[in-house]
Amino acid sequence: MYQVDEIDLQLLRLLQKDADITTKELAQRVNLTNTPVFDRIKRLKKEGYIKKTTAVLCSEKLDVSLIVFCNVKLKEHTKEIGNQFVKDIMFLKEVTECYNTSGDFDFLLKVMVKDMKHYQSFVLQSLGSVKGIGSAHSTFVMGEIKNNHGIPL
Repeated sequence: MYQVDEIDLQLLRLLQKDADITTKELAQRVNLTNTPVFDRIKRLKKEGYIKKTTAVLCSEKLDVSLIVFCNVKLKEHTKEIGNQFVKDIMFLKEVTECYNTSGDFDFLLKVMVKDMKHYQSFVLQSLGSVKGIGSAHSTFVMGEIKNNHGIPL
């Protein structure tokens, strides 16, 4: 298995900040030529250090400005109910992130919707159709303070 070195970490930091940065600019920043930088990035992708490259969109401009964190508790802790919950959540487009958690709740969902009316519809129609949910608790985001979309390296 490939072990990352300091140059790889520098490349990953730079790509996390701006995935549109050119190979030439990356090479200049890490004091290498284009070819080894290109090869390193290719290897980092192949080895799974870079899962994918994506655009971070402006939710307000796209009229998806309400973020809700929804804690979900399952009715029962069985393999079937847990697996079905995960399978069902994958099809709900409003759920942008889902985490299996410890504590009072089993899952934490990040839900992005247009407004409160949209969230109400989501809870009643979409989330309400997911079998196995015992209870849900919603926390509404009043303002985003920090979201760097990255991993601290």
